[in-house]
Amino acid sequence: MNSPTIINIILSVVLAIAGYFLLPVIATNLDSNVAIAVGLLLGGILVPIISSQFSGAATVTEEADVDNSKTLYVGNLPYRANEQAVQQHFELQGQVHSVRLMKDRRTGKRKGYGFVEMTAAGAEKAIQNLNDSEFQERTLKVRMAKDKVED
Repeated sequence: MNSPTIINIILSVVLAIAGYFLLPVIATNLDSNVAIAVGLLLGGILVPIISSQFSGAATVTEEADVDNSKTLYVGNLPYRANEQAVQQHFELQGQVHSVRLMKDRRTGKRKGYGFVEMTAAGAEKAIQNLNDSEFQERTLKVRMAKDKVED
């Protein structure tokens, strides 16, 4: 679970508990089961509003990064390379959003190429610095990926 989800869960529980204890004090004829239900309802309404106030700035920058990202084709990868090793290698050039290494559907073995999605500035730097460079005893081919053609 990521941290915003955990924070939302904690806030919901706190609001439910507060509703359980405070609502019967405010409305003396209110049953405790109704109080907890109202607390959960308020938690469900207020938690997204509260959490968006705290994480709103981070969401805007993440969306800007995704809009500003480029996908690179990485060829001649060693068959033993995994996504984590490729990500670490490319993170030296800039922020990496995702790594996808292609596998044969029938055998499950890696095909020796993949795609790295990273920021535009990092992608340009990666092409300049990593194309024709050595990675795990293989010479990488790094280029901008072509757009996927749909039939």
